[in-house]
Amino acid sequence: MSHIQLGKYNQLEVVKEVDFGMYLDGGEDGEILLPKRYVPEGCKPGDMLNVFIYLDMDERLVATTLHPYVQVGEFACLEVAWVNQFGAFLDWGLMKDLFVPFREQKMKMVKGNRYIVHVHLDEESYRIVASAKVERYLSKERPVYRAGEEVEVLVWQKTDLGFKVIADNRFSGMLFHNEIFQTVEVGMKLKAYVKHVREDGKIDLQLQPGGTRKVDDFTEVLLQYLKDHDGYSSIHDKTDAETIYNTFGVSKKTFKKAVGDLYKKRLIVLEEEGIRLLGE
Repeated sequence: MSHIQLGKYNQLEVVKEVDFGMYLDGGEDGEILLPKRYVPEGCKPGDMLNVFIYLDMDERLVATTLHPYVQVGEFACLEVAWVNQFGAFLDWGLMKDLFVPFREQKMKMVKGNRYIVHVHLDEESYRIVASAKVERYLSKERPVYRAGEEVEVLVWQKTDLGFKVIADNRFSGMLFHNEIFQTVEVGMKLKAYVKHVREDGKIDLQLQPGGTRKVDDFTEVLLQYLKDHDGYSSIHDKTDAETIYNTFGVSKKTFKKAVGDLYKKRLIVLEEEGIRLLGE
């Protein structure tokens, strides 16, 4: 029998029913209690359940059918529920809060504030703990991504250049201010697209899919927009990026490429104050 994975989801078999819940087969770790409040209706011995395993107040293994906001090995943005002389305790969606020792805090955590943390097993105590010293837990491997590949990112830190993000729960990445056309805040989870992987292994990302397909598509969109608006657009290649994004949902670079495309095809003329469709 294998060991259960602490701080993660496990498929376990129900072995017996007691007044206060169900016992599950934890293999070499023995039987694990699923307290009565978490037992699904109609559950009986022999059933297989997908449960999250953590430690109760007495450091015993316990199961729950609740879904915590984060598992061991992942990063998350969590709120401080309370603080005591040993450290901070974060709300992670379970009855027992998640401990962050003082030594794992970058600055003293404050109740009610949210912080980006990494969740892992403390090697000495075998407890599930969190750390705000996020850099330590980012992968040192060089990421293998293709340009244009979609990744999940967690926004981690605002800098002068843009926002540092954690891609796919593993790698350090960057979104640049001049390529962001929507509200971005620390703690947000977003879909992003790889621009390229730098020599140091960090990833440059953008929030819009890049590449020629997008431009080709947008050339058609812009042409249709002109047809639908009496052959004229007051938005042109000197318009600010935010207005372009708010109107068309594309970057200024994509917009200018499409304008250039239509101009080369002799479909439009460029005027002082806008773009006009030829023949209109």
